[in-house]
Amino acid sequence: MKIPELLSPAGDLARLKVALRYGADAVYIGGEILSMRAKAKNFTREEMQAGVEYAHGRGKRVYVAVNVCAHNADFATLDDYLMFLAHIAVDAILVSDVGVFARAQSVAPNIPLHISTQANVTNFAAAGFWQKLGASRIVLARELSLSEIAEIYEKTRAEIEVFTHGAMCMAYSGRCLISNFLNARDANRGECSQPCRFSYTVTEEKTGAVFPIVQQNAQCEFLSPPAETAEQIPRIQGTGGTHIFNSKDLNMVAHLPQMIDAGVAALKIEGRMKTEYYVGAVTKIYREALNDYAHNPADYAAKIPFYTAELEKIGNRGYTTGFFFGKMTDEGHDYAGVNQATNQDFLGLIESFDQETGLCLLEQRNKFSVGDKIEILRANGENFTQHVENLYDESGAKIISAPHPKQKLLLQTLQPVEKYDMVRRDTSNIRPVLYLKEGASYSVCGN
Repeated sequence: MKIPELLSPAGDLARLKVALRYGADAVYIGGEILSMRAKAKNFTREEMQAGVEYAHGRGKRVYVAVNVCAHNADFATLDDYLMFLAHIAVDAILVSDVGVFARAQSVAPNIPLHISTQANVTNFAAAGFWQKLGASRIVLARELSLSEIAEIYEKTRAEIEVFTHGAMCMAYSGRCLISNFLNARDANRGECSQPCRFSYTVTEEKTGAVFPIVQQNAQCEFLSPPAETAEQIPRIQGTGGTHIFNSKDLNMVAHLPQMIDAGVAALKIEGRMKTEYYVGAVTKIYREALNDYAHNPADYAAKIPFYTAELEKIGNRGYTTGFFFGKMTDEGHDYAGVNQATNQDFLGLIESFDQETGLCLLEQRNKFSVGDKIEILRANGENFTQHVENLYDESGAKIISAPHPKQKLLLQTLQPVEKYDMVRRDTSNIRPVLYLKEGASYSVCGN
């Protein structure tokens, strides 16, 4: 069985390592120029070279996004950048601009070229066109159904990559002008301010009166009667509003067989702006799902509720299957604009483990305390839960809580852990805990 490559996002070197440790076959990254995620931390040249060496040392791959809609000024630095990417032996670059494509073929002919989703390939003729030019992979637009993808593969036999999880864009694969219009930030050059996530209202033209609206079953209703004049009611106050452009997040973990049958060669997780927890947790579930399907499709089918429940623990806007099964309806949008509530707090990233003491060194992300029930999210192996019994600061002094972001802590774990394992907590059943000091130690009197 041909199992697709699992491709994860990496906004910086730390997240590159997390993605690969949690099961990605490859990562896609951006440098400090010409990438569609200009607001991400991104990679310096030194970090990019270190990332490629780290990946290659583990038999993994690194793809670099050079996929902005290029302007004349971009070509002043392009050739030097492409030669650097060739020098460090990146495994492919993603491009959407024909001019950048041509320069890459000329300056760095040994680097495979992947056509970015920004190129909006939505048909077999466009895929064939890029193939004839020399593209080795086509990242299809998000707006395609499985049957359309299957037809593109059948008629071209192209190596096809599709997005399988993460944020969706209200414009054709990111070609949006709203951010530029509202905030002078060009979404086609990596500077999107995500106005599709904003709340919108209706404004009466002559008076300037503003009317909050809510979306209910695709029908809008006024929360208050219209104002007669701007002086009488200059603004109708309310907590409503509607997020008319706000798509839910893509989640195709329950439909991997259909994607494989359609000829998809690579499954891509969106999220170069996301945290290491998001990258690791999502990658782990898709890796497990693909491995289960390869081993025994019946095992995969039986575990779909588990994969789904695990992905619900990770921050999202509600989930949709996008365009894979036909055109999106209002069910694919989050008109309320409220991110799906997650009952998990990311508490820390483990940096090392001491076998003799059973203590791990971790960098804290959210406050937690002695007595809390936590879960260790493992990059390799089964997760496990325990209560926090012994917690120390970096000097070894015993403490009862960790309130300071990114402080280094020593945590005793019931089982051995590894670097890049993570600590999280189920927040749905947290109750106050009372601590009584007894000399130099603390005892838990409630839970």
